[in-house]
Amino acid sequence: MTGRGKQKIRVSRPAGRQEPRQAEAGTYFDVRPAVLGRRLEGLHALTKPGVRGFPGVDAAQALLAQTLRKDRVRGEVLDLTAMGGLLASLPGVTLRAVEGSAAALAVLEAAGLDALAAVPGDDLQGRWPERARTVALVLAGDRGNAYAFAQVAWAHACTPPGGTLYLAGDRDKGFDRYVRAAGAAFGTGETVARDGGMRVAKLVRRPGPTPAFPDPEGYEAFGVQVVGLPGVFSATRPDRATTLLLETLGEPDLTGRRVLDLGTGTGLIGAWAARRGAQATLVDGDLQSVRSAQATLAANGLPGEVLHSDVDAALGERTFDVMLTNPPFHVGRGVVLDVAREFIAAAARRLNPGGTLYLVANEPLPYETPLRALGEVRELRRGEGFKVLAATRAG
Repeated sequence: MTGRGKQKIRVSRPAGRQEPRQAEAGTYFDVRPAVLGRRLEGLHALTKPGVRGFPGVDAAQALLAQTLRKDRVRGEVLDLTAMGGLLASLPGVTLRAVEGSAAALAVLEAAGLDALAAVPGDDLQGRWPERARTVALVLAGDRGNAYAFAQVAWAHACTPPGGTLYLAGDRDKGFDRYVRAAGAAFGTGETVARDGGMRVAKLVRRPGPTPAFPDPEGYEAFGVQVVGLPGVFSATRPDRATTLLLETLGEPDLTGRRVLDLGTGTGLIGAWAARRGAQATLVDGDLQSVRSAQATLAANGLPGEVLHSDVDAALGERTFDVMLTNPPFHVGRGVVLDVAREFIAAAARRLNPGGTLYLVANEPLPYETPLRALGEVRELRRGEGFKVLAATRAG
């Protein structure tokens, strides 16, 4: 999951976007209609906590939908970042929906869309042998340059010569840089829509080679060789919060213990547990992170199960003795604690009696109150802007 590093925490709302401060009532897993502004009148999308833009839609995707409607795009549209399926509601559009977010995939399924779980670099021709003439993509500049460049290369590979790519993104998250890279590959294009900080560019592909995809990063930490794929949280170095958590836990003997690493990212925490004898299960809602964690386990010759799951939705009846987490608190640009709070709720569902949740977080984040529903909360360590908390399930 993304967005867990040490940083100033504030809620920011993109210019030109109107949405309520409070989400509609409902549980974390409830799918509900997205709150849409007047510029999207006549369109619809679904959403839930964990989907970018919740309780509305992502601001760049909103401008993308407006642009496609203005251009009267019809027919098959490949949406490489489908989120809540907004583009499927455009008149005359048949959407090929692609997503790497487990939360968004659940929403797309609820909307009746047969979405494909995929990440930049995946070959989509097995699913759709003939490429769509129109491709849409929202750049995730908040996931770093390597991921955004991988998105651009993927969009190029998915667009046939003469086909059109609509590329949306945030001016403050490197949009101009990525459009220049896309223009060099596609051969022609320009920015055609602006709304506050949001931008949409339209590019027509000429014949030519697809740009190279960025290579994975790698580093060693806590006896684990980490494989960091582009866009995965802490892909290039261990983040300070995870480091603090693992330093605090020391060198425990986890032999035979069932350990859940929830929000695994690169898989460092889960691999650390597996190296100490745990029966480790690593879970992330981001498919790119799942691939990264799988690669990390393989690079170290460690056993472990890695699952793509919206929090614990894919865990079936599994229960655990220990749960370790550095939960996300960002979805897109804003501070959103719904996912992290559901991580804590998952601990109450998944921990065996006497099992313990160990959680690391930025100091200001108010996790102590929901943790008390699990058991007595202990602060194990505090420093450098972070705190390590523990709570043991009664019984």
